[in-house]
Amino acid sequence: MKPDMFRQPVSILVGLGFPAEVRGLMDAYRHLVEWPQSLRDTSHSVALKACSAALRGEIEAETARGLFAAFAEKHDLLMPETNVIAASRLRRDKDPHVR
Repeated sequence: MKPDMFRQPVSILVGLGFPAEVRGLMDAYRHLVEWPQSLRDTSHSVALKACSAALRGEIEAETARGLFAAFAEKHDLLMPETNVIAASRLRRDKDPHVR
C-alpha cells in the first residue's frame, strides 16, 4: 500500500448528495482546499494542516484520515453506513407507522 493511501477510504457525500470515496491524502487535501471559504472552521483548519503534514511525511496518513473523517462527520458529509440504511428500510417495511 502506498504511504499516502488510507487503509480504508472515507465515504462522503458531495454536491447534491452524490457518494464519493476519499481514498488517500491527495483526495482529502483536494476536498479541503475546495471547501468554501465561508464554511471553514477549526475542524477544517486542523484537517487541512494534518493532510499537509502527512503529505510531507511528518505524520502518518491514518492520523490525517481520522482528522478528515472528524471534519466530514461534523459537516454531515459522511455517508451513512449501509447497515444503518438497511435497518431503517427493514423497519419501514415492517412498521406501517414508519414512513
